[in-house]
Amino acid sequence: MTVLLETFEIKTKAYYEAKDITPQVQNALERSGLKNGIVNVHVAGSTGAISTVEYEPGLVQHDIEDFLEKIIPYKENYAHHKTWHDYNGAGHLRSFLIKTSQTFPFHDKKLILGSWQNIIFIENDEKPRHRTIYVTLIGE
Repeated sequence: MTVLLETFEIKTKAYYEAKDITPQVQNALERSGLKNGIVNVHVAGSTGAISTVEYEPGLVQHDIEDFLEKIIPYKENYAHHKTWHDYNGAGHLRSFLIKTSQTFPFHDKKLILGSWQNIIFIENDEKPRHRTIYVTLIGE
């Protein structure tokens, strides 16, 4: 069994941005030389999130953003704001809800994803960020 770690960087916009990171994850898998196993995709941060979705403009640019704004609006006055004097309480709650990592199987050097399924990073912070995405590959 082999365990490898790769990283890649992305730049994000403030508040909400969904980025398709499937190609970067697949490229890391291809470089690894592993044939079968699992890959964990992780962001080290408490306002980013990793998920999957059909990466379609209406869904990622409107529907998900609208849904998150309904359940965890940015304009609320969260207790977190009083503690740190910043205004990213919603970003922390969204990350808590969506989570900061996901694990996927792979077979014959290909991610096992549904026909329309993509791996996405979601920015939830109140300011643009430079993010490091960690890709841990376990397999043979």
